[in-house]
Amino acid sequence: MTGRARPLHLGLIGGIGPAATVVYYQRLTAEMARRKARLELTIVQADIHELIANNLADRRAEQAAIYARLIDRLSAAGADCAAITSLGGHFCFAETRAIASLPLVSAVEPLDAHFAARGIRRVGLLGTRVVMRTRLYGQLARTGAVALDDEIEVLGQAYQEMAVAGTCTPEWRALFLDAGRRLIDDHGAEAIVLAGTDLNLAFDGAEPGYPVIDALDVHVAVLADLASGRAALRD
Repeated sequence: MTGRARPLHLGLIGGIGPAATVVYYQRLTAEMARRKARLELTIVQADIHELIANNLADRRAEQAAIYARLIDRLSAAGADCAAITSLGGHFCFAETRAIASLPLVSAVEPLDAHFAARGIRRVGLLGTRVVMRTRLYGQLARTGAVALDDEIEVLGQAYQEMAVAGTCTPEWRALFLDAGRRLIDDHGAEAIVLAGTDLNLAFDGAEPGYPVIDALDVHVAVLADLASGRAALRD
């Protein structure tokens, strides 16, 4: 950390998908209320269909340029830092960070330390195709990760459709809950990571019978630390 921490004005890139934006807002405001701290927040709207197309085609530079324009809007609104409200949307994080006009707060970087602190050695991943195939962008150094490789296309398509719809059908819920169970029972995962922000639609209120870690909550805690002045931005 650098300098003396001060409360920061957060900027969120939302819309990818709409339900993810809502749950970020809900959990951030709840956490800041719990801390009895004021939240300064601006949200801009990205296009989920544009993101999906660029993600599937691995057009990182193109999506990074879109993000950069949105981050410029956040900067103009007074934000001190920016965050992408989608783990799938982090596929071009490095490219975006290189051209962004504000510091970018990753939702992926804190996860490895979070798992290690809880003594978790192996996690099962649910999320977008890219998140599952890359084992969360290859950023888990201290924690092993597994996915249902033979079902990545089916699970990824279901996740994509759910994110666009902003709602979860009983069929999608059953699909994801069962996938988590098999990652635990058949692949040795000690916990299931909701590595897709919209997965709260399937898991909130459910009792799957196995440990679940919502990556969104880890990111929200980092953002709340910045917004409340408990932590400073890293170089």
